[in-house]
Amino acid sequence: MAQLLVRNLESEVKSKLQRRAKRHGRSMEEEVREILRDATKEEASRGRGLGTQIAARFRKIGLRKDEEIRELRDIQLQIPDFSK
Repeated sequence: MAQLLVRNLESEVKSKLQRRAKRHGRSMEEEVREILRDATKEEASRGRGLGTQIAARFRKIGLRKDEEIRELRDIQLQIPDFSK
């Protein structure tokens, strides 16, 4: 198992961690481990793909009744010249 050393922790933060650990019936060290576990779980659950994020952003907009998505065909793209 890995170890983590935290330096320059404010006294107030340490006190709050001690109180929180006591409320949960565990040591301060175990409390910090649990906080770190929870933080990494949240991070993993937020890792949605780009397509999922785009769909979520526009989900509420939706199409109007009988509205279709217009197809974009035969469009000539102008490719910029970045060599200048």
